[in-house]
Amino acid sequence: MMSDDSAAFAGRLAAASRQEQFLTVVSREAALAAFRAAVPHAALPAEPVPLAEALGRVLAADVASPIDVPPFDRALVDGFALRSFDVAGAGPASPRRLALNREILACGVAPSRAVEAGTATPIATGGVIPRGADAVVMVEQTEFDADALAVEVAAAVRPGQFVGYAGADMAAGETVLRRGTVITAREIGMLAACGLAKVAVVRRPKVAVLSTGDELVAPGERLRPGAIYDSNGAIVTASVTENGGLPVPRGIVRDDEAALETALREALGDHDLVVLSGGTSKGAGDVSHRILTRLGAPGILVHGVALKPGKPLCLAAAQGRPIVVLPGFPTSAMFTFHEFVVPLVRALAGLPPREEETVAAVLPQRLSSELGRTEFVMASLVHGPRGLAALPLPKGSGSVTAFSQADGFFAVPAARAGMEAGESVPVVRLGGGVRPPDLTIVGSHCVGLDRVVGLLGERGYRARTMWVGSAGGLAALRRGECDLAAMHLFDPASGRYNAPFLDPSMALIPGWRRLQGVVFRAGDPRFEGRSAAQAVAAALADPDSVMVNRNAGSGTRLLVDGLLDGARPAGFWNQPRSHNAVAAAVAQGRADWGVAIASVAEAYGLGFLALTEEQYDLACRADTVRSPALAAFLDLLGTPEAAAALRDLGFAPAERAPGSPT
Repeated sequence: MMSDDSAAFAGRLAAASRQEQFLTVVSREAALAAFRAAVPHAALPAEPVPLAEALGRVLAADVASPIDVPPFDRALVDGFALRSFDVAGAGPASPRRLALNREILACGVAPSRAVEAGTATPIATGGVIPRGADAVVMVEQTEFDADALAVEVAAAVRPGQFVGYAGADMAAGETVLRRGTVITAREIGMLAACGLAKVAVVRRPKVAVLSTGDELVAPGERLRPGAIYDSNGAIVTASVTENGGLPVPRGIVRDDEAALETALREALGDHDLVVLSGGTSKGAGDVSHRILTRLGAPGILVHGVALKPGKPLCLAAAQGRPIVVLPGFPTSAMFTFHEFVVPLVRALAGLPPREEETVAAVLPQRLSSELGRTEFVMASLVHGPRGLAALPLPKGSGSVTAFSQADGFFAVPAARAGMEAGESVPVVRLGGGVRPPDLTIVGSHCVGLDRVVGLLGERGYRARTMWVGSAGGLAALRRGECDLAAMHLFDPASGRYNAPFLDPSMALIPGWRRLQGVVFRAGDPRFEGRSAAQAVAAALADPDSVMVNRNAGSGTRLLVDGLLDGARPAGFWNQPRSHNAVAAAVAQGRADWGVAIASVAEAYGLGFLALTEEQYDLACRADTVRSPALAAFLDLLGTPEAAAALRDLGFAPAERAPGSPT
């Protein structure tokens, strides 16, 4: 006859035999596919936060500067604002004498007098360049005559010398930060310089972190016999923070079915993700997988993955929330967290996939592995006779110190029963590197390209843009410094845009058409109601009229040179590098006219006289057309979404087949 104790023990054994087994052990790839199919891996909605709270957050949308930075042409040194023509040929033995205007342009002082021929105005570093001046001479190269209120200039200066042009740093309307950018102190400075007090960032996912098990004790409490401290809760909490989430520790839940179900239902109510550790295997005390079937559809997605360590992993979803139940052993928990939870947390937070640094290392000895399960092996890296060697750590899935003592890990594929001595393995370094951009674009700036690059970012590709002018972009492409060159260069001989300037090794990517024209302040009788040619003729005939030019090498400069036909009017040497800087100079009265595109004129509230419809295109090296990021860019250009975005900006997209460079 069985004793009471024996009967109780037999009852527990019978309960254990009735315990639900793993549903189906599936491959790592199948588990990931099932989880992604049921749980959207997409950024959460945006929320506005004060600039002081934006550090470390992720931008939810592209940020365009609402102003020009700097907002006006300014002096880069202490000295005198003057006309460079007045001091041509000046030197220590042949100084030029200029009368001083009766104002001093300290920082924050708006000029009230124009610099006429033969005059100069004292100006401090950062002071606003007055009308008529096109350069600044350093005070060290002058002698002040207080009695005559004049200055002797002992050095020639070139046009534009020591002048920082409006919008040279950031132009109004220019996209200065991209969606998905992690905000650091540098981005905080840029946003502040734009005058932005708040910024839209991706809401951080709230992640409920629970630990399950009667054996667990919270750190700081007395450790009773048979118990262990809960390290998984602390590790998971820190890892959530490390990957852009907002962890909400909810403590330890005992192996009581009712208590665990209550805790899970409460966590599902106000969190974006629930992560448990423990309670995923087939022991008598493991109850979480039973509860998951009662929380709502779709319920359990995967229960059992062909991983070592990590086989007991359970993935589920209920009430519109993902639930991940990690194995209880720390190393198992961290491997499965890294593989399945980190990608989700980062996606919800708007962050790109985590990029790990991988190094090649040699196995010094044969390593056995279980056939049919992908095995992750923690390793230390040492210098061996053949370079780096990967020494597998002997600690198992229950080890808490494996991650801290290892330099990295490598995987043994499920189809292999081990790896041989001398074989090279790719070791993933723990805490790896930074992902470089997928595309580098150099050339002429256009707000249309800003918009297209933003759409490309929504497809998961990162682009770096650098604005150096059309000719500069082509030169960079020839040198192999970029993937795409952006341009609008007109060839008078052929009457065509861009294509005549390409090398045989380059492919043209049709972009869009945009209007170039003369911009002026509304109501100016020299321009209002006239054609562009008539207006320019009137401006050139007026000695008081001041133009603003463009930099040599830009497509717009070629158009301006044709209009001037050799003339050098006042303002000719004021040569900023963007359409926005031209519009800013006219809008602020520092110049009376210039040439810019229609969309910029509209943004600045300026009058516009159309000159020509130009073609803005891109070029790439022909042998790179099918690289993944470039192919994605070409496909995007052919979509209705990109065409609609360009039309909204006032541009006419070129007719082209998706994915075709020409």
